[in-house]
Amino acid sequence: MMARCIQLDRDCAEICKLTASALARNSEVSQALLQACAEICRACGVECMQHAEHMDHCRECAESCRRCEEACRAAV
Repeated sequence: MMARCIQLDRDCAEICKLTASALARNSEVSQALLQACAEICRACGVECMQHAEHMDHCRECAESCRRCEEACRAAV
């Protein structure tokens, strides 16, 4: 039941880390990474919200993903 959620959490964390690193270096691929990061954060947040009623860490993750998605979209 949680396998997809856990995988998306891992993918989301990795793309967030990569995007932050690219932004810090003013990489020419920053815009593409911001778009990908926003999409992955959206997917992760949606998945985590499915478990948020019973698991506080999923609610917190979903909220963080929503904020990150918004920040990425604003920066594009």
